[in-house]
Amino acid sequence: MNSKIVKKIAGELHLTETSVANTLELLAEGCTIPFIARYRKERTGTLDEVQIAAINDMNDKLTELEKRKETIVKTITEQGKMTPELEKRIAECEDAETLEDIYLPYKPKRRTKAQVAREQGLEPLATIIMLGRETDPDGVAKRFVKGDVKTAADAIKGAQNIIAEMVSEDEQSRQTVRRSFEREATITSKVVKAKAETEEAAKYSDYFDWSEPLKKCPSHRLLAMRRGEAEGILRISISTDDGDCLYRLRRSRVRGNGRCAKLLEEAVDDGYKRLLQPSIENEFASRSKEKAEEEAIRVFAENLRQLLMAAPLGQKRVIGVDPGFRTGCKVVCLDAQGNLLHFEAIYPHQPSARTQQAAAAVEKMVEMYGIEAIAIGNGTASRETAAFLKTLSFKHKVRQFVVSEDGASVYSASKIARDEFPDKDVTVRGAVSIGRRLMDPLAELVKIDPKSIGVGQYQHDVDQSKLKKSLDLTVESCVNSVGVNLNTASQHLLTYVSGLGPTLAKNIVEYRRANGAFTSRSQLKKVPRLGPAAYEQCAGFLRIPGAKNPLDNSAVHPESYKIVEQMASDNQCTVGQLMKDGSIRARIDLKKYVTDTIGMPTLTDIMKELEKPGLDPRSQIEEFEFAQGINSVDDLRAGMELPGIVTNITNFGAFVDIGVHQDGLVHISQLADRYVSDPNDVVKLHQHVRVRVLEIDKRRNRISLSMKI
Repeated sequence: MNSKIVKKIAGELHLTETSVANTLELLAEGCTIPFIARYRKERTGTLDEVQIAAINDMNDKLTELEKRKETIVKTITEQGKMTPELEKRIAECEDAETLEDIYLPYKPKRRTKAQVAREQGLEPLATIIMLGRETDPDGVAKRFVKGDVKTAADAIKGAQNIIAEMVSEDEQSRQTVRRSFEREATITSKVVKAKAETEEAAKYSDYFDWSEPLKKCPSHRLLAMRRGEAEGILRISISTDDGDCLYRLRRSRVRGNGRCAKLLEEAVDDGYKRLLQPSIENEFASRSKEKAEEEAIRVFAENLRQLLMAAPLGQKRVIGVDPGFRTGCKVVCLDAQGNLLHFEAIYPHQPSARTQQAAAAVEKMVEMYGIEAIAIGNGTASRETAAFLKTLSFKHKVRQFVVSEDGASVYSASKIARDEFPDKDVTVRGAVSIGRRLMDPLAELVKIDPKSIGVGQYQHDVDQSKLKKSLDLTVESCVNSVGVNLNTASQHLLTYVSGLGPTLAKNIVEYRRANGAFTSRSQLKKVPRLGPAAYEQCAGFLRIPGAKNPLDNSAVHPESYKIVEQMASDNQCTVGQLMKDGSIRARIDLKKYVTDTIGMPTLTDIMKELEKPGLDPRSQIEEFEFAQGINSVDDLRAGMELPGIVTNITNFGAFVDIGVHQDGLVHISQLADRYVSDPNDVVKLHQHVRVRVLEIDKRRNRISLSMKI
């Protein structure tokens, strides 16, 4: 392990070097972040998942930097230009940008104007001009007229090209221009005139003539402009005060007022305008986009976390409805485990309305299958279907919920759905997904590519590998935070359990199919290819309701069973009695059970788990109803106060479904009667809110809302 990297990470993240070193050791051993955070608190100093992920990310970046240094040293050494001072500077460099500045003069490049001039032997003339001591550089230039250099003017121009490149590659010059961009760079967006009147350009009309300081440009706005640029509708540039940059560059290089000074000034100006300014502009364009992408990915991951951790209805018998007008509503009946019992299409709406038959069919299904709740997809005909179902009478209480169907069509056409329901069409599979989302959003949504769930913005514009890594970690974190029922979990859900993955998840399902339900965690050791390391990683996150050992249905790791058994023995009771009786647990002195490997953090966690074994961290689900009589944008009027559900959260506000098939935006400035820096401080996904309609823009299909009521 690189002690230099450990020290750097500890300093940057304000952690102890021991915590960082131990965390990196655990990661190197193949431990997952959820496992380390939950079961290795003594070694990490009780670091949480966010801190462990930050250590991992920083270690990756610093390791990559060290590899880059090795490549640079090798390249410069092979050129025969390495010096002890240069090698020391590279070794001590801790910033990727500075490292590339150091390397730039030695970096192999295409044949530039400066390279051509060097090949023509004009480097000595460039040195003479830079020194500024020669009173007649034009006369000296005549001595360099030979071969392709036809005139003294050609020689002067070639020498200036060399100087221009030197200026553009000089560290100090680059830092001078870079600082100017950092202080006062402006991003400007202009419409491409030929596209201004097109329909595609309308959504970018805010940016047809836009300019603002780059450092104040929020991520969503920058990504919107860059998308417009990629579509050929906008032209984007980043600029700074050229006059100030040129003044500083000239002052650092040009001395006196003679002919050499004049030629040197021309070369400096050319180096800035032709090479240095475009290079730093590209750097800031790349840097700002990368920063915006990181923020967009962070927002997406946070939204995904909230969506996955949405309140589940639990194991209830459910009807799932995929609403529709012309093609009818697809209705499926599911048992408490989400298995498909029955499906059919009903036609409660025009143009094929058979309302009485539809009502009778639903009432019969509810009675026959003991249905306890109905999940209605929130797409086309959702409001009308919900209103129809409200008119029905059932012999027992049946709760109704509107469920987001984002990504349901993606799931229904996926290999996972085809494998699950090979003889059913996509409409049936979609309705099943809607029903299951109500029962357990997490278990169902892990089957769908997060990018298709509809809680991100610009997800197709950001670095896809970084996005996938972030979203995969988010899904893994949520799955392991909730825990998984080993006997009912799908192969896809098991894939995200710590230490498993696709192969072991498949092996677990096949073992379960061949041998029946698991009766203990230790049985996992019989699953093909599931060795000791994988068992250690996954066991604590897998639950077995009704297991002989009650700890198998808790988050207590099998490695800690002996301690719990010792606690029970010391108190003359069984483990089950210890878990049920708080008075017994209250008598336990945890200090007695501290060992070299298990300290107070783990013992405290064990006691919490014994009190509420397998507690689901998700909240309770709530019923919701849209305002009656408001079914389309045409029904809206400014000033109306309506109930709504938060469907997406961005840096600039929150989108709210008010039941008109078009979400409205509550801008960040309208979220509360106070300054709000982060919308997540005020709202959460699926939160029920009341909003006031501010404005309806039918042309751009936009609804502006306010939560200041």
